Amino acid sequence: MLSAKSYPILCHFPSSFPSLPKPQTPKPHSLSLSHIPALSSHSRLTRTLVPRKVLGIKPVTFPLWKRGLLQVCCDSVEREDFEASLQEEEKILGDRSGDGGGSGIDWTTSVPLFGLWAGLMYYVFQLAPDQTPYRDLYFLQKLLNLRGDDGFVMNEVLVALWYIMGLWPVVYGMLLIPTGRSSRRKIPLWPFLSVSFFAGAYALIPYFIIWKPPPPAVGEDEISRWPLNLLESKITAVITVAAGLGLIIYAGFANGEVWKEFYQYFRESKFIHIMSLDFLLFTTFSPFWVYNDMTARRWINKGFWLLPLTLIPFVGPALYLLLRPSLSALPMFLSSTTTEKD
Repeated sequence: MLSAKSYPILCHFPSSFPSLPKPQTPKPHSLSLSHIPALSSHSRLTRTLVPRKVLGIKPVTFPLWKRGLLQVCCDSVEREDFEASLQEEEKILGDRSGDGGGSGIDWTTSVPLFGLWAGLMYYVFQLAPDQTPYRDLYFLQKLLNLRGDDGFVMNEVLVALWYIMGLWPVVYGMLLIPTGRSSRRKIPLWPFLSVSFFAGAYALIPYFIIWKPPPPAVGEDEISRWPLNLLESKITAVITVAAGLGLIIYAGFANGEVWKEFYQYFRESKFIHIMSLDFLLFTTFSPFWVYNDMTARRWINKGFWLLPLTLIPFVGPALYLLLRPSLSALPMFLSSTTTEKD
């Protein structure tokens, strides 16, 4: 709604004008207040809108419809400036990716990550302990509920680790979609994320190698569709945090003999050894992706205190997912087509 106030633009001039005659100040007339009719709200508004003369010069004023036009123009200019600033930030992020915004690879991070992944693959297939392959198969069948109750009690720490490894890909899915998507649209995220439910972080590291910011824009219709409506839901975050805390508490209350048994499994079993390293990899990469998501959501100033908590395995990143702002409240993620429709 347009304001009813008038703001005249006064032109200030020097006190003396040699070429102009000094304006004559009219003598005030004595008026009786009893003869002045009461002013209505409309007449008061009209009188306040009448411009006064200053030094004999009438100031420039704008009618209401013109001021409304100026307000609309100002709003559109501010909106264009906001969109231009976002494009400038995306350009800066593209320049910081290591190739000046081009389609090349950021060798400063990609090469070390590739070396790490190659070393891990060599260790998993060649150097990891593999003394109990038949017992590994038996443990896997028990954890998948493919064997009935045969009287054998599974290690509590192993059971907790198994189920929490199924929650890690959910956490990474909520961190990577959409703020962790690559600007290269030909490289989708979902194949790597889907395989991570079976191969863990070993399947996500290749995506980290080829990942390039900034993420593509997100439309309002995409936020309300699957999978964003599920990954952005606070209900999903609450369930993830509660399940993770329950599993950690379950393993934490195990006695010392159970932990010694698990350590023995770690030294002998290839299955448990690789899964334990996978847990460490998920924990190691999670602070970076929390920071990336926090920065993309413009929440770094308010949520900076959460960054040290992300060092806590699983609990820190899951807690961030519960407290972070939703995408629907962040206009910078809306695509340009959606903005034009508004």
